[in-house]
Amino acid sequence: MKEIDSFKPLLVGIALLAQLIIGQAAAQNASTLEPVAAPIPPGLETVEFYSPAVDRRMKFDIVLPEGYYRSDVRYPVLYLLHGYMQNYTVWGRNLAAAFYARELNDLIVVMPDAGNSWFINYASSTAGQTNNWEDYIVNDVIGQVDKRYRTEPRREARAIAGLSMGGFGAYSLGLRHSELFVSIGSTSGALGHARSAAAAIRAGANRTAAPADPQRQARIDEADAFISKIIDVQGFSTQGERTPKGVDFATAEQAEAYDPFAIIYEVPRSQMPHIYMDSGTEDGLVQVAREMAQLLMLNNVPFDYMQNHGSHNSEYWRRSIGHMMTIQNEVMQRALGKRP
Repeated sequence: MKEIDSFKPLLVGIALLAQLIIGQAAAQNASTLEPVAAPIPPGLETVEFYSPAVDRRMKFDIVLPEGYYRSDVRYPVLYLLHGYMQNYTVWGRNLAAAFYARELNDLIVVMPDAGNSWFINYASSTAGQTNNWEDYIVNDVIGQVDKRYRTEPRREARAIAGLSMGGFGAYSLGLRHSELFVSIGSTSGALGHARSAAAAIRAGANRTAAPADPQRQARIDEADAFISKIIDVQGFSTQGERTPKGVDFATAEQAEAYDPFAIIYEVPRSQMPHIYMDSGTEDGLVQVAREMAQLLMLNNVPFDYMQNHGSHNSEYWRRSIGHMMTIQNEVMQRALGKRP
């Protein structure tokens, strides 16, 4: 099934990321390796709050500028969305976003958690769940950040970006809510997710994920045993808990309502956000990035595009994030009139 094949680069990236998070002790024998949590970078805080949209307590990491608590300055905010099988700790603690946030030091960076939700409102939920993950980001997370911190609570001071699943989420939410975001960004984005879902629904394909083979499930369980302690969200820490129960898209039309390739035509030119995207040239998702770039060029939509050597992994994202954050911060600062 084509859609299942599209997850292969994602799973490779997650495997590499799990190695990064777990770490290695200095030892010759693999049996002596001990998991080591990533250190907490300077300026990073973790916030726990209740989200009505998903009816559960959730967490996000946030990086504040140096001197934040000694001033009354208000700051623009960049929201960074994680990838599939990742979590709110990945960007700041493992992929250098906290480092670049402090290097720029004139913005707030927020890294919310959304499990394996693809940042959409589910068509239906089961097992007593409420899976309105789009509402969770645009209403609850942004509402909490604007309430708790000295932000500039307006479009000109708000950007959103993400990697892989998060790249899709940033484009989808940013275009569906262009009144909220002045810039949207994607690194290694799975931008074709909703389009593929719509095509599968129309073809009558079975979109239910096949059970993991025992060997792969054992690896997931092993990673869960450690990573779930870092996530530490009640009822939302293991991969099983973090995968929504229900139907994401009941119809092709529902999927297309989240498809960046379709909804970009619905955004008025006057409200089109700045668009950034990049991908590694050895990443299977580079083709969908190039396709989006071609669509933007044909429609005379300004955008920033970069491709560089790299695959769908943490090594590439540590390099791409600094570039993406710098450009999106400049867009916000200029929109706020803070650049010549």
